[in-house]
Amino acid sequence: MNSATQNHFELFGLHVSYEVDQSKLAKHYRDLQCAVHPDKFANASDQERRLSVQRAAQINEAFQSLKSPIRRARYMLEMRGVEFNEQGGAAVDPVFLMEQMALHETLAEIPKTQDGLIKLNKLQDNIQNRVKQLTLELIELFKDHSDEAMAKAKANMQKLQFMEKLQQETENVEEDIVDTL
Repeated sequence: MNSATQNHFELFGLHVSYEVDQSKLAKHYRDLQCAVHPDKFANASDQERRLSVQRAAQINEAFQSLKSPIRRARYMLEMRGVEFNEQGGAAVDPVFLMEQMALHETLAEIPKTQDGLIKLNKLQDNIQNRVKQLTLELIELFKDHSDEAMAKAKANMQKLQFMEKLQQETENVEEDIVDTL
């Protein structure tokens, strides 16, 4: 198959699935990058060098998309025709948004407490459990090709984005707390 028409999964010899064997993905990535590395084409024609650079960039982009749970979900949704409106705000479950607000408030209070690291660890565990639950739901939703399942998968992907951002914020707070000890 022409590399320009391959999807990311085909490029790495993987079945289209939300569950990706990360070690297999990494091995295929290294093998492909080695085969097309621009250094191998140092004495080739300008066109061959340019194609090598383009192919290496394509492989890198595909790898980054499949490696990241959020980017993989988005890619799979796009493969199935789900569109994303980058201009408007995403419609997210109001209950989930309220939970996010409560989690952010909890996070904001943690540095002010005596046992901040203990509370922060509990919050991080809570977030990690939510991420695992959303991921398990995505695995099941992507097995179902219905429009309803894809709408739910899109909503879960957006929730996963919120949770990832919150995880990053907890790491920043952790650094701040540790710096003050």
